[in-house]
Amino acid sequence: MSTKTYNVLFVCTGNSARSILAEGLMNHLGQGRFKAFSAGSHPTGVVNPLALQTLAGLHLPAEGYRSKNWDEFAQPGAPALDFVFTVCDKAAGEVCPVWPGQPMTAHWGVPDPAAVEGSEAQRSQAFLDTALALRRRIQLMLALPMATLDQLSLQKAIRDIGQA
Repeated sequence: MSTKTYNVLFVCTGNSARSILAEGLMNHLGQGRFKAFSAGSHPTGVVNPLALQTLAGLHLPAEGYRSKNWDEFAQPGAPALDFVFTVCDKAAGEVCPVWPGQPMTAHWGVPDPAAVEGSEAQRSQAFLDTALALRRRIQLMLALPMATLDQLSLQKAIRDIGQA
């Protein structure tokens, strides 16, 4: 059994909602086998309070998150990344930095819950729906036999998860 810890970066434009949710979910569900980070191509500088409320509602830590630029992960001394996932369509179309570690990449786009207008309950439900969609994709990834898949098969599998 492999004891490798995989570093995963979730990227979105603002790094305030979807990528934050994915970071929290992967760090919890990955049970130490995966270390998740999040970043944005144009970070807002603020984590959306509904993202933190959603994590807390799922009984996950809701402290310590910050909205940051993806350039932090292309600097010397940054963690060598194994996987980079874009979780919004806009970030998927942008030219990404060169990531250390030559990570596998895939697009796992989900609708932006922060763009939902309506009542507090409707907005909270949008965040929960996004978190549940991300959780399902993360669970599918965690079920992959990482140690036995070759690079090409693993790359196809993580891309397929984003299409589910």
